[in-house]
Parts: sequence; structure tokens; C-alpha cells
Amino acid sequence: MARRQEIAVRRAKVSDAGKIATFVNRARRGRQEIDGQAVIARFGSVGFLLAERDGNLVGILGWQIENLVARVTDLLIGPTIERVAVGRALLSEMERAATELQCEATLLFLPRPSPTDLVEFCETFGYVPEVVASLPRAWREAAYEVQIGDDEVVLVKRLRATRVLRPL
Repeated sequence: MARRQEIAVRRAKVSDAGKIATFVNRARRGRQEIDGQAVIARFGSVGFLLAERDGNLVGILGWQIENLVARVTDLLIGPTIERVAVGRALLSEMERAATELQCEATLLFLPRPSPTDLVEFCETFGYVPEVVASLPRAWREAAYEVQIGDDEVVLVKRLRATRVLRPL
């Protein structure tokens, strides 16, 4: 019996655009499909991490960093019994890179309205629902950029014990 490989996470390359489009289209089932060009265009504003097992794409995470805040705008995990392992691998790699870049926190933006099971899934990894109005200014501004208002909730994970109050 062949042994399954571990989940490997790597940064996406432009050459992965077709593979990403196929993965997203399979998950969207019947909604308007995207093509490799749409993925390439998205690379202009979002970096992607890919989770693979045995050479097959099992998850993607799109993220960006600005003002010491990491923002997860895309998180898609394929149908697998290992959802938690795939989610942990993707989020851990993103958090590691964000910490290296001195980020204070990660904001995780879910589809609205967010299904309860999706919120609970993200809480498994230490993300906590917080009202946008209660967040520090830079974090609020990150939420505003994706059209989330003061009275709405976003999932937050603090990456540093203290905030950066003057330039690094």
C-alpha cells in the first residue's frame, strides 16, 4: 500500500493559474466560471498559497499585507476528510510569513453571511470574531477596504503581543 504524502504548502506561480481556475470552478459548481487569465489578474493584488497532497491541489489561500495587517481574502479547501489539516497548513504558512513581515494581526474575511460551521472552523485555528468598530485604526481600515462596516464582525488573530506604535 502506497503511503500518502504530507500536505505541502507553497507560493503559487503564474504557471499555476490554470490549475487554480480549475480548482475554483469545481468548488463553485455552476456559478460563473473563471479562467486562467482571471487568476493571473488576481495575482496583481493577492498572493496565493497552494496546499497540495500527492501533487493534487487540495486548498488555496489568497492574502495581502498592508500597514502591518495581513488580510485573508480567499480561502478554499477542496472536499476532503482532512479539511482541518489543509486549513491548518495554509493558515500556519501564511501566519509564519506574516510574522516575519512584523504583522500585528491577520483579518480573515469570510463570505457574508457567514455560515456558522465556517466561523467555527476558523475559530479552530485561533481566529476570534470581533466587531470592526472595536479594532485598532489600521485594522479597521483594512476591513473598510473590503466593504465591511463598523457594526459588522470580522475574524481576527493577533500575531504580536504588542502593537507597533512607531515605524520599524
